Amino acid sequence: MSVSARLLSPAALPRATPAPRRGARSDPPRARRRVSASSTGDDDDASSSAYDRARLEADASAMRAQRERMTDALERRNTDVDDAARDDPHGEWKWAIRKRIWDRMEDTNVAQFPRPVHHRIPNFVNADKAAANLTALQCFKDAECVKVNPDTPQKAVRRAVLEAGKTLMTPQPRLRTGFFSVLSEQLVPAVAADAEVLKKCCTSAGVASHGVPLSLDEMRAAKCDLLVIGSCAVDVKSGARLGKGEGFAELEYAIMRMMGTIDDSTLVVTTVHDTQLLEGGEIDTRRLLRHDVPVDLIVTPTRTIWIDKAAQPAKPEGIYWDILSPQKLAQVKVLRDLRAEVEATLGVTLPTGPDETLPPLAVRAEKKKMREASRGGGRGRGERRGGRR
Repeated sequence: MSVSARLLSPAALPRATPAPRRGARSDPPRARRRVSASSTGDDDDASSSAYDRARLEADASAMRAQRERMTDALERRNTDVDDAARDDPHGEWKWAIRKRIWDRMEDTNVAQFPRPVHHRIPNFVNADKAAANLTALQCFKDAECVKVNPDTPQKAVRRAVLEAGKTLMTPQPRLRTGFFSVLSEQLVPAVAADAEVLKKCCTSAGVASHGVPLSLDEMRAAKCDLLVIGSCAVDVKSGARLGKGEGFAELEYAIMRMMGTIDDSTLVVTTVHDTQLLEGGEIDTRRLLRHDVPVDLIVTPTRTIWIDKAAQPAKPEGIYWDILSPQKLAQVKVLRDLRAEVEATLGVTLPTGPDETLPPLAVRAEKKKMREASRGGGRGRGERRGGRR
């Protein structure tokens, strides 16, 4: 199997005319979703709460499965020799570090809602201060389009992006119902005029109801200037980070690299609490997997840490099809679409990785509840939303 078949470079696929990284930006070729200031209030608060509840319900089964994975991995670690040279294709050694950080955050009470923080990107005290420290940096000020993960501790970052008049790019949680969506003052004019609209657009419910989803072609034409991702733990020496163990941040990065939305020079930033920092190279970079994404910059409520490039592991160059399991492909539609496109373009059959047992995504009934919650749900929905079109 050739390298080009295993790892697709952006140039291997037909692309739309790329947008410049700097200068004026045109809106994505979709109808604008205008939100009037009068459409906010108690109904929208209830809608956001309903969406969040539905999302938490949908995540519950996945968290149970992740808990079982961690328990199994820790039991094997206690019985096996923890050898860095031992084949560990799923990075099971990471679970001990994750658990230590989650336990520490709960024990010291720096964890914030939703709790417990185990098996989540953990929310933390003063997450808003970490966001403020990031927004004061020149790299944030210069960015016009910022991709931010949908997790709770980065909510203040998403708000800062919109308040600064920038374009917010955010993925669907777990890529379960779609790909990436964008929000901006141009797409949702009321963001600039109404604090309640702004508040809602920083939530997953707001992105679901007001965000403009991007197609693959639109994603190719887009350019993102800064990536902000959440972490469970991050090494201050190498920038190596651990997420919650599901690999979606890595998938998002790989897809964006493959589409040409970002490149190796695009800054990757994480905002975390100081208790999530691993000092002195605690993460053995020799044990990282090919798809693991290191960060260039760590921002906490008290510190700003730039990573030494000499100590940083290489960033992934795209999607490594030979390590993607059939089960992961079955879960994420955008991956199946991209795979089919690559195979048709290159005239090859791409490899797949070994089978794995994955936590289930939202079942059909839960997805329906999430869609209804994002639209307000219940009777009279169409009438109440009339001002948003």
